[in-house]
Order: sequence, then structure tokens, then C-alpha cells
Amino acid sequence: MKEQIKIALLAVIAATLIVNTYTQMSGGSSSTSASSNKIVASNNSANAGTLAQKNEAFDPLKNDPAKAASAIDNTPKTTMTFGNYEHDFGTIKQDSENKYVFSFTNTGKEPLIIENAKGSCGCTVPQYPKEPIPPGGTGEIEVVYKPGKQKDQQNKTVTVTSNTEPTNTILKIKALVEEVPAS
Repeated sequence: MKEQIKIALLAVIAATLIVNTYTQMSGGSSSTSASSNKIVASNNSANAGTLAQKNEAFDPLKNDPAKAASAIDNTPKTTMTFGNYEHDFGTIKQDSENKYVFSFTNTGKEPLIIENAKGSCGCTVPQYPKEPIPPGGTGEIEVVYKPGKQKDQQNKTVTVTSNTEPTNTILKIKALVEEVPAS
């Protein structure tokens, strides 16, 4: 019997999280969500600390790029222009670390919000500004490419998700990776 109660409470918690997430993403409010939260809190006060920890750890915008894009869709649009959208590292060695900085300007009339910048693989790691960039302001996206044991011609991308139209901007890097002979 206790096992069934636990399962039922978990189902209520899951449903509440889904309703809250949907409500936040759609920009509306939900009285059902609020009353469900009260029921869960009153029926499960022993697990309230655990529930709060789970809610803090769960961020649907960071875990799901499609939801992040829809959240950005609700913000005023702006434009951003990069000095260049592609960089060629030329010939590099395996296991090397190669950095390049893509500079950009917010050329629109609204603050630029970069929600995410993601490399096409784990070997391409971008760093991007987390604060809004004001109109006319500039910023940088630093990309570190570590080819590891890759060899020959490599083409990688960084997808920048922001409140621009279109939402995603693609930056490209390429390199000819020379194999390092085993010692």
C-alpha cells in the first residue's frame, strides 16, 4: 500500500512539473498548477526539501535546445553581425589546443541575449557572454578546438542560439590535422 502511495505522489509531482514547465513556456498561468503544488506540498512535506532540490537542478531551457529557442522566440528580436562567420586554422597537429575568437556587434535596436552556443562535437568548445549585449555593443565567442586523434581535413560548427531572426547562427571552423607519429 505504501508503495502505491509513493508511486501516486511521484506521478502528481511529475504532472505538476510538466504543467509548470508548459505554463512557463507558453507564458500563461495555471490555477491547476498552483493547486497541484499545494496538494503535493501538504501531502509530502517530508520530501519538500528533495523536491525543491530537484526543481533547482531541472532547467528545461538548458536541457532542451528546442525549448530554449521557443523561450527566445518570446523576446524582442534584434540582429547581430560577426566580423567573419568562418575560421580556417590551417595545418595543426593532433592533440593540440587551438583558440579563435569570433567578434560580433549587436546591430539591432533591442538587447541581444545569447541563450546558448554549442559545438558540433566535444572537441569544439565555445565560451559566450551570458549578459545581454546592448544595441551597438560588442561581444566575443571564444572557440577552442582540440582535435585529439582526429586527422586530415576537419570541419566543425558552433551553433549560437539568440533572440535574432533566424534564432540560430552557424559559425564554422576548419583545419587540416596532421597525424603525430607515435613515439
